[in-house]
Amino acid sequence: MTRRPKTSQAHAVPTREDILAFLANAPDRAGKNEIARHFHLNASERVTLKRMLKDMQAEGLLEKRQRRLIAQGQLGPVLVGEVIGRDPDGELLAIPVDWNEARGEAPRIVVILPKRGGRDAPPPPGPGDRVLMKIEPTDEEDGPAYEGRILKMLSRPAKRMLGVFRVAADGTGRVVPVDRKGQGREVRIHTTDHQAKDGDLVTVDMHDQPGPGLAGGKIRERLGSLKSERAVSLIAIHNHEIPYVFSEAALKEAEAAQEPTLEGRADWRAIPLITIDPADAKDHDDAVHAEADPDPENPGGFILHIAIADVAAYVRPGSVLDREARLRGNSVYFPDRVVPMLPERISNNLCSLKPDVNRAAMGLRVVVDRHGMRRAHSFHRVLMRSAAKIAYPQAQSAIDGRPDDTTGPLLEPVLKPLYGAYAVLKAARDAREPLDLDLPERKLVLDQQGLVTDVIIPERLDAHRLIEEFMILANVCAAETLEKARIPLLYRVHDAPSLEKMQGLRDFLDTVGITLPKQGAVRPTLFNRILARVKDSPNEVLTNEIILRSQAQAEYAPENIGHFGLNLRRYAHFTSPIRRYSDLIVHRGLIRAHAFGDDGLPDTTPDAMRKLGEDISACERRAMAAERETADRLIAQFLAEQVGASFSGRVTGVTRAGLFIRLDRTGADGLVPISTLGEERFIHDEAAHALVGQRTGESFRLGDPVKVRLVEALPFAGALRFEMLSEGRYVKVSRGRSRLRPRDDPRERRQARRHTRRDEGRGRGEPRGGGDFRFEDE
Repeated sequence: MTRRPKTSQAHAVPTREDILAFLANAPDRAGKNEIARHFHLNASERVTLKRMLKDMQAEGLLEKRQRRLIAQGQLGPVLVGEVIGRDPDGELLAIPVDWNEARGEAPRIVVILPKRGGRDAPPPPGPGDRVLMKIEPTDEEDGPAYEGRILKMLSRPAKRMLGVFRVAADGTGRVVPVDRKGQGREVRIHTTDHQAKDGDLVTVDMHDQPGPGLAGGKIRERLGSLKSERAVSLIAIHNHEIPYVFSEAALKEAEAAQEPTLEGRADWRAIPLITIDPADAKDHDDAVHAEADPDPENPGGFILHIAIADVAAYVRPGSVLDREARLRGNSVYFPDRVVPMLPERISNNLCSLKPDVNRAAMGLRVVVDRHGMRRAHSFHRVLMRSAAKIAYPQAQSAIDGRPDDTTGPLLEPVLKPLYGAYAVLKAARDAREPLDLDLPERKLVLDQQGLVTDVIIPERLDAHRLIEEFMILANVCAAETLEKARIPLLYRVHDAPSLEKMQGLRDFLDTVGITLPKQGAVRPTLFNRILARVKDSPNEVLTNEIILRSQAQAEYAPENIGHFGLNLRRYAHFTSPIRRYSDLIVHRGLIRAHAFGDDGLPDTTPDAMRKLGEDISACERRAMAAERETADRLIAQFLAEQVGASFSGRVTGVTRAGLFIRLDRTGADGLVPISTLGEERFIHDEAAHALVGQRTGESFRLGDPVKVRLVEALPFAGALRFEMLSEGRYVKVSRGRSRLRPRDDPRERRQARRHTRRDEGRGRGEPRGGGDFRFEDE
């Protein structure tokens, strides 16, 4: 074999199309190294390739299975499939067990049984059975794209399902699964030894079902009624396997914790620190104070005091509480409940900086000049006493001239200096020019049963920004201190957007008349200039969202690459140890760096810190997904009573499956399936982010304002299906077809199409394909 001589010559990094083409024709094993060798990449080019592959996996274009990369829509040569039933011809059908539903509906596989006969031949697999199969593509255009020849029957693992108990017409029990993959596959309940009632959320232990028909099961636990109790969030808790019950050992350890004393701590109780939080907050883990710096060499400067709950004093390394906190990674905030990282004895009591009680804290003293630049900072382990608990609107009202009984006495000595310090910190922020996205956050208003009564957009106040700037400053100080002390830490890192993400953003901006430079350094100021151009325009909200999507995902890592979004060279999370394990690690590092006690960060290795960062980042992503899904379910439940109503919205996603629509008022997301847009065939124009009618040229483009009718709401899946009411814009189509003639009336034509569909026996509210729609997050 002839070896290629070593050379430092640079080669072009392959495009995503090159990579997908290679994988389509690759042998059974094709991973990162095989791709790099195939394209003759050197060491530096391999780093770029690694980032590209990571982005492609995040976008769903690639999937990694046992060190092997597979392109989207491509099945491996051998896989484990789960039998789901039979097609109309009686053929067994299966789907891949490890299919990622973000890629769309799982492909169907026709199961080819082994040629075995006689009495001793094993029975054919039934619904729910798992089999190891050799996969081969088929030539059928309308049927399943794959055949799977059974290599081995696999023992079916114990399976637990979350679903809603229903009483059938014949009195028997059924459980309808709540997960999106399981919609439509019910489970028969064999026994009546349970307390479940119709509409209850339950967990079910699945039983084997060797033949056709419904699988059987036994109710293991009743979790509550979706109509009368706050049980909606339990769906996400169970689906994502989020720990939500503390062990007895952890609760005992928390109850044994003692009130703090002054021993080994600086006394900050005379400093009038205050907490500023949401009105309904239960855990107050940060308090702030500011005063004008009396130093004549620092005119217009301020001295800031920031106190953060000393969670490390109660959660020591290796303890039961520590193991529980690491398992959770963070608290999870649902609209109807909180799953805390630590028991309430710690989170809502000993570590909550309540007014007029002694509390242990990590203190930070910072001196800033009139431009908001740091002159000095120092960390201290302190005993503090909060002077007041204030809500954001309450603090803002006092500054705006409407103080109340609580804020009145604090206005001059405490609140005004805080806002003065915020003004200089804001000046430093403006000079730094971080990414300045403006995306309103919607809040669900719930009743006592945990059901949505309204969706509001809380006003963004200077009080919010004040606390945000103080916390960012504290996080920077923590990262810098640990870095200088050479203490291991987990940075909060945020990489710059990838080349592929930038190209996608460039394609979108072309559709709104904005040109994105192809060369030059990518900095937050570039995005800020774009946001300034679309300010107060119809494309403002959408452009903010698209720029957000183009960003990399922030994560925790022991290697520092800076924080792109905040435009900071170093950054770590320090200010929320009650709800984030990453912050607890930083606290322990500061204790070790300053010899504050024996509860600091133990000796560790880079590999251990890297693994810890990966685990915490995964917990964060799990929490975000669970929170988003729960909000989707609650909104779908809220809108379920409004089926048939019309709403205004905007196209936020365009795919071959259809148009994703976000409603203006509630922010609810749903799908207009492409098959319901009209009688003509619509083509997905990826470059234009549009669906275009082949015959008429009617098109719907990303960002278009539209009006839709709600056709279907699936609360358990958190999914909505819409019907398009608006007319699209008309563009020239290929093959010589021109725009619609002026005499054509599109509304009349659409109305005629609806009557035609109704006459054919399929009402507007009836989906094609038996209602088996898949709804995906864009």
